[in-house]
Amino acid sequence: MKEKTAINPPCRRQNYIIFTIAVFAAYAFFGFSENAKGPAIPRIQADFNITELQLGLLFAANAAGYLIACMYTAALAKKIGIKTCMLIALCVIAVSGIFICFSGGYLTLLAAFFVLNLGNGMLEISLSVIAAATFTKNTGAMMNLAHFFYGAGAVFSPVVSAGLMAASFGSNVFGWRYMYLAVLGMALIPAVIALIGRLEKKDYNKKKTGYAVILRNPTLWLTVMIFTPGAICEMGVGAWLVNYLEKACGYSAESAALSLTLFFVCFTLTRLIIGPVIDKVGFINSLAVLTAFAGIMIVIGVLRGEAGVTLLIIAGIGIAPVFPTVMAVVSKLFSEELDVAVTSITTVTGILTIPANLLLGGIIQLARTAFASTAADAGVGAAYSAGYLFLGLCCFVSAAAATVLRSRQKKIGRLV
Repeated sequence: MKEKTAINPPCRRQNYIIFTIAVFAAYAFFGFSENAKGPAIPRIQADFNITELQLGLLFAANAAGYLIACMYTAALAKKIGIKTCMLIALCVIAVSGIFICFSGGYLTLLAAFFVLNLGNGMLEISLSVIAAATFTKNTGAMMNLAHFFYGAGAVFSPVVSAGLMAASFGSNVFGWRYMYLAVLGMALIPAVIALIGRLEKKDYNKKKTGYAVILRNPTLWLTVMIFTPGAICEMGVGAWLVNYLEKACGYSAESAALSLTLFFVCFTLTRLIIGPVIDKVGFINSLAVLTAFAGIMIVIGVLRGEAGVTLLIIAGIGIAPVFPTVMAVVSKLFSEELDVAVTSITTVTGILTIPANLLLGGIIQLARTAFASTAADAGVGAAYSAGYLFLGLCCFVSAAAATVLRSRQKKIGRLV
């Protein structure tokens, strides 16, 4: 099922339109499905009676599935084609919805989420390559627009998924199981659209650099240290904000889901608007300022408790540009070995997010033990506050790495 190596000129515009719609639809679905877990996690935790450390292990399994997908997708794409990889990824995601829905215990749920993130990892890499193949003109604007659709999906996800979980059919409540079945089944929509189109096979990287060479480059590692904490923070907000608001601030499930939606509204609008500003200020300068801003908002927001929730939402302004801006930095600094650099950075980030997720769950679990003598609600709230502060620390690590990279690149005259 490999893509054709050549496409007749009259068909190129048609394929451009098809894949533009498919990429936008897939990013919107990706944002929607990935952030449905926010309102679902407290319900899953209650149903299976699992600890915060076990939740951390669940999220670590997500990161492991994503990491494994990063390691094999590029090689698989060379054999079967990148479009086929995307179609397989979307089908795997849809099937994982069945596994999640009918999981009978914590271990089967863990396996189901692992399968889901195999699909998510394949989808993210496939979308990046297909977007690069499709958006050969106005690439920056179109890539930002594609990530806007991810954010748009994320905006509606918490409220819609919470509404689905509360919906009832007769005497039966939809619940988190059938919510996941319905949401992940929507993966078939972009799959059907992409199935119609056809991609040209191109050699995007004529100069090949081995992984052993590029992994010795300090610039790559500084880029990893910007990207990884930013990714941990972005994923952490989607996974933990609802739990934090319910258990540390006393929010209802609906109010917590609405707050997560507002975070993603802020997140999405930032990605749509801030691009021209970043172009003027500079990619690395912007990363240093924005990640520091996000860290400050998170720390102050947590310390202020319920009065600081607005600041946690505003932190989305600093978190949102990290992924697309880091990819812009990589495209400038590693233009001759782009595929190797992206694969290396993505894989290393995947490796580092596994212990980070475990650490976050462990911090909350240890804090709950430490505050065991405190009143129950206060102890749980303090534990979740300690865990959420970890996300603020991640932002400061990104800001520090960006500052070091700025200094390094300025010395050699390659500040972007």
